Amino acid sequence: MIWKDSQLIVMIIGGPNARRDFHIDPSDEFFYQLEGDIVLEYISSEGKRQRETIRWDLANFQALIAGEHWARMSRKTINITSSGEISMKIVNYFVACVVALSTAICFFGQGNSGVIPGNTPGAIRKALDQGLADPSAAISINVWLKLHNEQQLDMLVEQQRHKGSPNYRQWITQAQFDTNYGPTQQEVKAVSNFLSARNLTVVSVAENNLYVKAQGTIADVQKAFLVELHNFQLNGQSFRSNTTDPQIGGIGGGNIAAITGMDDYGFQPQIVRPTDSEGAEAQFSPLAISPDGRFFERLCFRPPETHTFTGGGTTATYTGNRFGADIQNTTVGHLPPCGYQPSEVQRAYDLKPLYDAGFNGTGETIVITDAFGSATLQQDVTVFSQIYKLPPVDLEIIKAPGLSNNPFGVARGWDGETTLDVEWAHAIAPGAKIVLVQATDRASLDEAINYAVVHHLGNTISNSWSSLEGLGNPAQFIRVNRILEMAAAQGIDVNFASGDFGDETAVVGFQTVNFPASSPFATGVGGTSLALNPDNTIAFQTGWGTNLTRIAETNALKNAPVNPPLHLGFQFGAGGGASLTFARPSFQNGLSVPGKSRLVPDIGMLADPFTGVEIIQTVGGQLSVGVIGGTSLATPLFSAVMAIAAQKANHPLGQAAALVYDLPAGAISDITAVSSPFNVTGTINGTPVSANQLAAPLGNTTSYVSALYNSPFSTRWFVITFGTDTSLVTGPGWDNVTGVGTPDGFNFVNAIAP
Repeated sequence: MIWKDSQLIVMIIGGPNARRDFHIDPSDEFFYQLEGDIVLEYISSEGKRQRETIRWDLANFQALIAGEHWARMSRKTINITSSGEISMKIVNYFVACVVALSTAICFFGQGNSGVIPGNTPGAIRKALDQGLADPSAAISINVWLKLHNEQQLDMLVEQQRHKGSPNYRQWITQAQFDTNYGPTQQEVKAVSNFLSARNLTVVSVAENNLYVKAQGTIADVQKAFLVELHNFQLNGQSFRSNTTDPQIGGIGGGNIAAITGMDDYGFQPQIVRPTDSEGAEAQFSPLAISPDGRFFERLCFRPPETHTFTGGGTTATYTGNRFGADIQNTTVGHLPPCGYQPSEVQRAYDLKPLYDAGFNGTGETIVITDAFGSATLQQDVTVFSQIYKLPPVDLEIIKAPGLSNNPFGVARGWDGETTLDVEWAHAIAPGAKIVLVQATDRASLDEAINYAVVHHLGNTISNSWSSLEGLGNPAQFIRVNRILEMAAAQGIDVNFASGDFGDETAVVGFQTVNFPASSPFATGVGGTSLALNPDNTIAFQTGWGTNLTRIAETNALKNAPVNPPLHLGFQFGAGGGASLTFARPSFQNGLSVPGKSRLVPDIGMLADPFTGVEIIQTVGGQLSVGVIGGTSLATPLFSAVMAIAAQKANHPLGQAAALVYDLPAGAISDITAVSSPFNVTGTINGTPVSANQLAAPLGNTTSYVSALYNSPFSTRWFVITFGTDTSLVTGPGWDNVTGVGTPDGFNFVNAIAP
């Protein structure tokens, strides 16, 4: 039986030689709207109930129109070979699902024909609805078209990953992708006509026909897709969104896979600063002369100290590790609290032997996608290169149409994000060219990725932005996933930040990973905290996750003790966990982690802003220096390492995630939980306070490092922890904070590019 406009059609088929004509009228709109998984349930001649799921695409239904019999096609599909009456039930589910490597996790739901499922952001379930959006406001939407031969594409990409397959690393071109899998010109024309007929103006078509961009008023969009667009607010962020999934009909509608732009929830930069933990604005220092290119203290951890605080009838004494330089220290090169320059990070990740051998990214291009950009980027990165004795950057900026006229300007930290991405990709791969593709806004970054892939701007694409799977637009995720699969088929490595707020419960109240890091065709990059020895080798690494407990007030309040200590709890940490959307790809099959979902991240690098890196940025018209972190840092670091590996290999390496799970010993540093015998303990009016009490809440964490921290931003005293990442835990082998670990630059590059 199938759902047809809420009416049920039942078919009873006889034995294998029986035939029943069942023709579909070409004028029936339902034909064009039926697409997805069809579940076949039937009783065999042995009396056993059988269930089978098959995928129907437009070509199958065109065959029906050409005169095929539904009964004949059904018999062939389920291979009925025995005689006897068979009861068969065909149920059409409207599905938003990603078929990845022969497995899938789907959003299922029966519904009336014509609904595009999963095309509403989950964010509206948590947000405050502020009512209808202005119907006269003009917006742009992207109407995404369906690909062809998706199962064959899945199979090809899987084969390209596996040694021994005749297709191993046999990358295809964009032209081959378009021919075999892309939407046709006829389908684009049908969709364009569909939009024009609904008073929407077609303004452009993607070069690979993946989407048609159209403009119109909100009123026209609502009428075209039978939706309402409302304004919402969530966690201080305002956005627009449809409240229900769009509905489509007609010939052109049958080609539509998703519609984006009705909502502008979009993606967010994954960038954090030490000041964020205290709710303060980013603090940058005007640029001063630094003879060795260093501004901040590089020895972040100091021997144990004891500090006593008195006031208000309370005496509190604390003893333990000390973090950061003294806040009174104004010596350039030792500014508080802590931060690393390029040469220190290069040494920590053992990149110097590669540079000495001539491998620094020369001949490779690192593509970076960001929204909005930074008006002072060229000046900032030029000064950055000069200060840190790097070669001049070869930077090309590609701006999306309309960016220069964007009425909102640079928004929500994207200028800092862009600066970080470019400067630190250049710091690690100083010989590589960098191409920055700037999207018009945070909701159109999928277009930027598509542009970078279609033009094959480079073999490595670095993306330090994401959206929460549990709050985003599933239909958009599926379209982005297909863009990433298109990249994988061409041997392009696309890397994404895993997120900066652990399991995200502190932000949205439930556990979710970040997308696109969770795509089976992307590489998710997690984060670590990094402590250096005096020679810049690694003293220790642990998974990035920070708790703060306030133990004394500001200097102005004479550092009076806080009694009881104020547990501010989790501040930030690397994102990770199990995808809510995507199935586990084959390259993760060897992991001994329960479940069948894609696991995030794949690999990690430095991300903790408290052990972060120096950037040069123009702030308020003044060239300034500051410290920054986030998986937004880890991602360009790793992308730059992959560019060096591609240079050594002299060919594209493909998706990094498919490579990192089976490398020889020494290529990856396994990051495990670290503890210290000098974690902070104390007494308050003679009553002991344990290290665990001061570090709480610990969640699933049993090993961590804690230290006394005097904030240069507020002058308060804290106990700061390293390795406390909500419910996520750093441990041996793969973990949901650092993935398989961090790359040992020299050994890693030689392992994947022997």
